This record gives sequence, C-alpha cells and structure tokens, in this order.
Amino acid sequence: MRIERIAWDGSKPTELAGRLRHSVSPRPDLAESVAAIIERVRTEGDAALYEMSVELDGAERTPESLQVPGGEAEAAHFSLDPELSGALSLAAENIRAVAEAELRPQVELTLPQGQTVSVLEEAVRSAAIYAPGGRAAYPSSVLMSAIPARVAGVGRVVLVSPPGPDGRLRPAVLAAAHLAGVDEIYTLGGAHAVAALALGTAEVAAVDVIAGPGNAWVTEAKRQLYGTVGIDGLAGPSELVVIAGASADAREIALDALAQAEHGPDSPVVVVADAAALLDEVSKELEALAGDRPSVADAPFSLVEAPTLDHALRLSDAFAPEHLELRFDGAAERAPTRLAGCVFVGEAGATAFGDYVAGSNHVLPTGGAARFSGPLGVSAFIRRMSVVDIPAEAADKLLGATDALARAEGLPVHGESARVRSGRKDPDLQVT
Repeated sequence: MRIERIAWDGSKPTELAGRLRHSVSPRPDLAESVAAIIERVRTEGDAALYEMSVELDGAERTPESLQVPGGEAEAAHFSLDPELSGALSLAAENIRAVAEAELRPQVELTLPQGQTVSVLEEAVRSAAIYAPGGRAAYPSSVLMSAIPARVAGVGRVVLVSPPGPDGRLRPAVLAAAHLAGVDEIYTLGGAHAVAALALGTAEVAAVDVIAGPGNAWVTEAKRQLYGTVGIDGLAGPSELVVIAGASADAREIALDALAQAEHGPDSPVVVVADAAALLDEVSKELEALAGDRPSVADAPFSLVEAPTLDHALRLSDAFAPEHLELRFDGAAERAPTRLAGCVFVGEAGATAFGDYVAGSNHVLPTGGAARFSGPLGVSAFIRRMSVVDIPAEAADKLLGATDALARAEGLPVHGESARVRSGRKDPDLQVT
C-alpha cells in the first residue's frame, strides 16, 4: 500500500487533478497486439476463437462449443445458495426499476411552415454484454448491463464472459444472466470476444452494440472496432474521490477507500479534506486496516489537504471521477452540480451499495469522461431517428431558404431537388 499526502494551496485544480490521475502506473500500449487479435478473428473466424479460448481465456482444453446450452443459466439460478440468489434478485429488481424510469416518449412537432418532424427512439436490434470473468465472477456486471438492454427493448441480448480453467462460467454469472433475460451466452473473453461480436463468425452472430466493463484489452478492442459496432464507452481503471468535512468518520472513509482499491492497483483513490487532523486519522486507519486485507495490499491512496471544502469541490470537478462521495453537512445540496459518474450522499452513502444493490448502475465513465457522459442506461441501447413529413404547401414555404443555402454552399442540385418538389419554380423565391 502507498499513501501520498499532499498539502494543496487551492491553486490550479486542473493541474493537481492530472497529477492525481497519473499517480497510477500507465497501461502498456496494447494497440498493436489487439489489432493482431482482431485481424485473426476477421480472417479465421471460429477457429481463432476456439484456439484463443485456451491461449488467452485460460481454458484447460478446447471447448466443444462456445455457446452455453439453453436452460443452464436457469438451472444455475436455482442451484445457488439462497442468500446469494436473494441478493441477485434484489439487485435485479432495483436495477430494473431505475432502468424503466429512464424510458421516455417520442417527440413530434409540427413547425410553422407545415412540416412535421418526429424524433423516434427505438431499441437497437441486438446488443452484447461483456462481463469480466475468468478466475473471478462478476454477476453484478451482468445485471447492470443486461437489464437496461432488456428494458430498452433490445430483441437479442447476448452475454460474453471469459470462462474459468474448466471452460465454464460461474453459476452466479449464469444465474444473473437468467434474471436479466439474456438470450445467448458465450464463453468468450478479451479482445477476441469483442472482435467476434463486432465482425461476426459462423457461431457468433454480430451485434449492433457492445456494452459492459472490461480490461485494457477489451477497451482497446472496443476503441478499434467502434464504427463497425456501437459501444457504451471506453472504460479505464475504477476511481473514487471522497470529499470530507472535519466531522466525518475516518474509519468509514478508510473502509470506503480500501473497498474501491480492491479493483486493482491502477485505481486512483483520493480523499480530500479541509482538516489536517481528519487526514491524519484516515491515514492511520488505512495503515491499520490494510494489513489484514490482502486484496488491497498494492493500493495507492492520495490524501489531499485543501484550504476549504469549496476548493475540494473544484478539485473534484477538475478530476471528474467515476465515483464521488460527499461526506460533509449540506452535501445533498451540492451534489446535483458536480462532475462525476455517480455521487453518493447521506450518512450511509458508501460506494459499495451502488456497486451492487442500490439500483444505480455501476458501469460509469472513467478517465475524466464524466465531464460529458454518465452511467450506463437504456440510452446506450436506443437509436434515435428523425421522420420528416413535408406536405406540398410546406415545400413551397421552405423552398426559398433551401435553394439559397444550397447555392451558398456550392451545392446547386440540392436547390433543384427541392424546387422540383414545390409548385413554385422561381429559383429566386424569397422565404415566406
């Protein structure tokens, strides 16, 4: 564990935010390796996937099929320990309730010239969910990603996840897929899974959108294949910023920080406070608690003393973290204007609840992307389309402006195309 203590004078928050984000070791450049994997899937199809199941996914033998047989997910759900099964069901209910609340009606507007413009929102026809896996199981990521797709109305929802050494997915992952209503499940992981879903093979049909968190290989494959397939975003290491007032509980803050650090040594965890005494206590708690928790042995922490809480909030906005905890009086009033993927307030506002069962989505923007994007939701699986209905009388009123703009841009045939639809043929018509 590494703890960096920073005394900040409140100036240049963007500069300090960049330093805090780069305090973790950068990922190696994977672009060339991922490009080779994508090309291999493009040219060899399923044969490459079967070989890479052993080479890259870590399966001990070549699988007989990449697709999990129908009914296995439902059977896995009923085989689980009742406590885990109940937890998954609670999470699924809350995630589904939030996703359903995101749905909104279509827009239809008749404009003064007489034309009607409708903006339709319809689900894409197929979507794939990537859930991290292999030696660990992440059923929560299955629920967080697949339920919004199903609520959006996607016709075909696919799950891919790396298998364990035995070539199978964990029962909890299969159970989550059953609860979320997944249609097809494949034991595939890494860049080759993303390539198969984007390009399509004989066994794995291509999809329209790929969503869900993954490692650097998955993210780089999504980056390279964006345009061939839609994606939800480009995920980086998980992040947490805690802004605490002098009366905050140091042990609670330390446990929240350690919990987030379980995501790996690349995850920035930053605690900002306006009280040096509180940061002293947080540092002591981190050191005391980390020794008995091997899952956070390599974690880096940054403790920043800010002149005031207002300075701390400005630093957080410059960082634009994935997760933000506000632990001071009046936090709820300050939360709506923050730049963060998800903000936690309330006396029990721990990020861990949001990671699992609160109902909010834990697939969130990282790397500062919270400045322009937000949690995974139904919108990631919905395409927007305009339908424009132009009657003849509207064309007469729109012709002059259309023709003038077309000629100004050096595209005169646009004007001709509009003119031939109108009952008025004069190319010098003025807007009416």
